[in-house]
Amino acid sequence: MVATLNAVAPIFLIIIIGYLLYRFQVVGEEIWSAIEHICFYLLFPFLLVRTLARADLGALPVAEFALVVLFAPIGMAALLLAARPLLASWYNLSGPTFTSIFQGATRFHGFMAVAIIGPLYGEAGLALAALAISVMVPLLNVLSVVVLTAYGSEGQQASARVMAARIAQNPLILACIAGLILNITGLPDFMFSTIEIIGDGGLGLALLAVGAGIRLDAALASKLLVTVGVLIRLIGMPLMMMLMSWIVGLDGLPRTVAIIAGAVPTASTAYVMARKMGGDAELMANIVTFQVILAAITLPLFIYVADRL
Repeated sequence: MVATLNAVAPIFLIIIIGYLLYRFQVVGEEIWSAIEHICFYLLFPFLLVRTLARADLGALPVAEFALVVLFAPIGMAALLLAARPLLASWYNLSGPTFTSIFQGATRFHGFMAVAIIGPLYGEAGLALAALAISVMVPLLNVLSVVVLTAYGSEGQQASARVMAARIAQNPLILACIAGLILNITGLPDFMFSTIEIIGDGGLGLALLAVGAGIRLDAALASKLLVTVGVLIRLIGMPLMMMLMSWIVGLDGLPRTVAIIAGAVPTASTAYVMARKMGGDAELMANIVTFQVILAAITLPLFIYVADRL
């Protein structure tokens, strides 16, 4: 419980610092735009490569674990897409707004998961966390790119060719592929150290950018949408992971890691992607922020349940 709170608290504090830097105009709007750009195209990809390049992926129940962390997000995505026409009619939900609800529900904060799983479960847990990242990040980025391409700009019909091009060019997907290749081929220590130094700057800057994007008045104006985005992720997704674990027969530490991957907040890169691809960035920033706040309560509860199933 304490380890989980220790992992969540610094992330929330960094977001607050970003908000204060923006609120008191210590850093200008054009600088935040540059920070978002470098995080999305350089720092986060290097962080993914670093995580995957030397992860120990052997001696794990790879097939069962991959099925759980693969099909739980697919199931959630299918439910949301099926419910979109109903949500649009009930709440006059715009396309960009739907993309933020979608990202908030499906994507996961892999680096928060790593920060929690490492101290709690050691090297075995870290290897499973890395496997979850290698499976979920490409899938969730593909789903997010497709949804943002289809609904991110009102009145525009995206072709399959445009969607395929955006998916193929997404730096996070390319980073996962590169990390898995390097995991097989290996790389010299000096190259790994270079990647590590660059990548380590990504998480903190991205969280500062999330804080700078917070608009508390907008959050209050759209509190119903923020609530939906928070509860679907923090409650619905870990329950989906539990269901898939039961169906597949996954148990023990792999099941616990899968549930944690479902229970952590959405990725902070969701905000950057919303900004870059025409989503509702303000709503996305507030969903991410309030998920982090409430995760201080929900995460320890789900970890407690997962350890005792």
